[in-house]
Amino acid sequence: MAQTMNENTRCAEKGDSETKTPLQDIISEKDKTSAEELKNKANDFFKAQDFQNAIIYYSQAIEANPLMAAYYGNRSFAYLKTECFGLALEDASEALAIDRSYIKGYYRRATANMALGKFKKAVKDYETVVKYRPNDKDAKLKFTECSKIVKRQAFERAIRTDDAKTSVVDSLDIENMIIEEDYTGPKFETTITKEFMVELLEHLKKQEKLHRKYAYTILVQINKLFRKLPSLCDITIPQGGKFTVCGDVHGQFYDLLNIFELNGLPSEDNPYLFNGDFVDRGSFSVEVILTLFGFKLLYPDHFHLSRGNHESETMNQMYGFYGEVKSKYTANMADLFTEVYNWLPLAQVINNKIMVMHGGLFSDDNVTLDDIRKVERNRQPPDSGIMCDLLWSDPQPQQGRAPSKRGVGIQFGPDITKKFLEANDLDLIIRSHEVKSDGYEVAHDGKCITVFSAPNYCDTMGNKGAFITMGTDLKPKFTTYKAVTHPDVRPMAYANSMFGFM
Repeated sequence: MAQTMNENTRCAEKGDSETKTPLQDIISEKDKTSAEELKNKANDFFKAQDFQNAIIYYSQAIEANPLMAAYYGNRSFAYLKTECFGLALEDASEALAIDRSYIKGYYRRATANMALGKFKKAVKDYETVVKYRPNDKDAKLKFTECSKIVKRQAFERAIRTDDAKTSVVDSLDIENMIIEEDYTGPKFETTITKEFMVELLEHLKKQEKLHRKYAYTILVQINKLFRKLPSLCDITIPQGGKFTVCGDVHGQFYDLLNIFELNGLPSEDNPYLFNGDFVDRGSFSVEVILTLFGFKLLYPDHFHLSRGNHESETMNQMYGFYGEVKSKYTANMADLFTEVYNWLPLAQVINNKIMVMHGGLFSDDNVTLDDIRKVERNRQPPDSGIMCDLLWSDPQPQQGRAPSKRGVGIQFGPDITKKFLEANDLDLIIRSHEVKSDGYEVAHDGKCITVFSAPNYCDTMGNKGAFITMGTDLKPKFTTYKAVTHPDVRPMAYANSMFGFM
């Protein structure tokens, strides 16, 4: 990436002399023409929603002519589309370093900061866009909404006390919730049964709602169950047993049903682990999470759930889950989900040899399994530390560590994986968090596996989904599958309009 500096100070060494020539003067017309051609090719890939190839050609355009703010601005937009918010932020800032009047640069930077939950920084850039484009309705909307979020956060900080926040559970009167006579959906008395779960799947498949009384009861019971679990859970596959690990589902309920069709319903003999990002993006997140929580209550020792970076208040408010719960139930229930997510375990260890987490490894070489067990997880994900890295980090092919392309967590190389496994007497890590064309990827000399279970992510990516099965030999076997049809509800249908950049 080109070094950031003001345009009139951008210069290059000319031969061995002390004379310096402005960089724009040594970029040939041929390079400028080539850069434009590469940019146009990148634009074509972008329009076709092939964002990875768009990034490649924008990068080549930048190499040919690194003084065009629009090239960085376009690549920033492509990075936003691939959720590389950290890189999008860098490119937007680089574009503005080249040209302070490049309005799209402020827009891109605001969008990247907003995606990272940095609303205070975002609102400043939106204010700049509105100042110079007073008739831009979209920018004005985003500025207004972002300003409201900043004010609300300031108010919440002002009224926050050292006392523990009162739980939503304390405000509920589930016992006196009336079940209307025309409700024909599944019911249970005090504990969930297999029959209830089978009926629930059929009920939700028809786009029918579970009655709020039962939905609230599931949340209260699962909250109580999660609070008893450690931050790092130990799982044992019995001799001759089978175990399944699934990655991100992201509200794609009908693809979740397909997993159960391919691999069997959860049971004591068919245990599962779902590795975070159950909700957001897809618009059937309520159906997904009630299904997963129901099976966890039915088979507490044979159905396992780990927290993802999207099991958080900020992500849920941006990417659709909060709006979906409010639409299908109430804002009160959405707040209860936030409480429940805070108690989700952060990682799992299978047969003392395989560690499973949503994101990845750590910025510190000395993190142990005991350190993870000691993490106080009842909170919103922080911007750094063990909990942050577990939810946000990604592997990279290069050795060592690098800043995250997402702007949160880190990127870690094969040597980091090897050190962690050796130090903790482990053989393998399994993580999720990234779309893969085949639904999975094996990296770091076979020691780091990514599994992603949402095929044709957001109805646009064209990727396969995958899940992993293994026995007591702990050898992963991969099953891949394509997306199935779903009712005509677009992804992000319940997201706030200000977050419609993805």
